[in-house]
Amino acid sequence: IAMAATRNVMRAIRVFEFGGPEVLKLQSDVLIPDPKENQVLIKVHACGVNPVETYIRSGNYARKPALPYTPGSDVAGVIEGVGEHVTGFKKGDRVFTIGTISGGYADYAVAAANRVFPLSDKLDFRQGAAIGIPYFTAYRALFQKGRAKAGESVLVHGASGGVGIATCQIARACGLKVLGTAGTEEGMNMVLRNGAHQAFNHREANYIDKIKEYTGMEGVDVIIEMLSNINLAADLQLLSYAGRVMVVGCRGPIEINPRDTMSKESSIIGVSLFLATEEERHECAAALLDGIEAGWLKPIVGSEYPLEKAAKAHEDIIHSSGARGKMVLLP
Repeated sequence: IAMAATRNVMRAIRVFEFGGPEVLKLQSDVLIPDPKENQVLIKVHACGVNPVETYIRSGNYARKPALPYTPGSDVAGVIEGVGEHVTGFKKGDRVFTIGTISGGYADYAVAAANRVFPLSDKLDFRQGAAIGIPYFTAYRALFQKGRAKAGESVLVHGASGGVGIATCQIARACGLKVLGTAGTEEGMNMVLRNGAHQAFNHREANYIDKIKEYTGMEGVDVIIEMLSNINLAADLQLLSYAGRVMVVGCRGPIEINPRDTMSKESSIIGVSLFLATEEERHECAAALLDGIEAGWLKPIVGSEYPLEKAAKAHEDIIHSSGARGKMVLLP
């Protein structure tokens, strides 16, 4: 009887109060959730760690989940069970998600079936956990909001992290001229291997001048910006006529001169995957699943952590000296 009683529990990270990384608590007696209608239960093999999860955990984010909660949206694993009316998946299918209902930092997670996609055998589970938010955000920033077109140039400011690598791969595959920045030699090489035509070190004092020199009078058509609280003012100097800065990441305020947008009729556009419509998500998914089949969508996995080191992962994603691929938890 004792055995039967323990079988329906799992390990999961639980957050009982907002705060620093130390509020991430590993518990081993969390009930395995049941999939309701139009939901699936996934045995988690890997879960991506995204910067946004650290903002939510700290309590400084627009959307606050009800406490207690389990973080994590980008899961890759195997379907364990399906709720009523689910026809697209069956037990044993390999899948990845762009959202969970019960939280991904766990042994099992429930997700809405329309946030779950088949995971190609070309990718392992760690790579599957690196697709979700980064690739969907990159596609949305480039095309749905940035209206990027083949032949235009894109600067990926902070190109060696999850969203950055995704943006380089997508932009290159879609015929854009791709420039990327990173903070280390290793990061720059990774950016070049993943689709960038040219890489710059954003730790060099004069790197903005180097980008200007490289782009000449034209400037850059689209900038995908991961750290707008540091770079936004400089970005406005780098744009072409009618260029646009896509604000993907931000960690605080910044002072800019709005006149810099007038001289080129440039735009600053915020990007939030959370606001994508069902139709827009469907468009992202179709493009990305094609990319996996075609072979250009290849997530780069960076640091890997066991579930019990989730707090360390949250520290590292904010304080590491330079991103190198996508950070994942392995339950």
